[in-house]
Amino acid sequence: MTKVDFKKEIASYTAPRGRFSVLTVPRLSYLVVDGHGDPNTSSEYESAVTTIYPVAYALKFLSARELGRDHVVMPLEALWWSDDMAAFTSARDKSRWSWTVMIMVPSWIGAEHLEQARRTVASKKGAPRLQEVRLETLDEGLCVQTLHIGRYDDEGPVLEAMHSEFVPGEGLRLRGKHHEIYLSDARRTAPEKLRTILRQPVTPMTAA
Repeated sequence: MTKVDFKKEIASYTAPRGRFSVLTVPRLSYLVVDGHGDPNTSSEYESAVTTIYPVAYALKFLSARELGRDHVVMPLEALWWSDDMAAFTSARDKSRWSWTVMIMVPSWIGAEHLEQARRTVASKKGAPRLQEVRLETLDEGLCVQTLHIGRYDDEGPVLEAMHSEFVPGEGLRLRGKHHEIYLSDARRTAPEKLRTILRQPVTPMTAA
């Protein structure tokens, strides 16, 4: 059985370091859990991450066993936003952040598969937000992204340059939610070596 690694199949899972690129991201399916608050101190964020991974692995094993289609579990991702974008870029006031943690899943995974996976995970316990996990599709379309290497707390200047300089300089404007893809495992990687794709959906300034 061939194991599909979507990080190698989908171009938007790579990004240049030290510069911004404009690309079109395809419509993709995700497991998602929502929340609010500082990810470093919020039990809500920790419980969301603790829950979403077992579901993703249960779906992987279910897919291989029952559908004959295996795949590599994708990295953790998150959408981030705040009513005041300065709280996210310059002020970095994490207490005011809202977020959605996500893991991409293959398009052949449906609601019935999620329910099967939910039952499997429930039998093992340890997934406190299991009933909140849902499947959603995200169609981001035109986006700007870059690869950030380093601490999450050092992203602010990069985001400020993306939002205030590069995006308007390309005749674009921001839309949607800031998106991060965590290519490194923060539990096993030194903070200064963390690899994170920073993505922002955009639209031409002339668009309605």
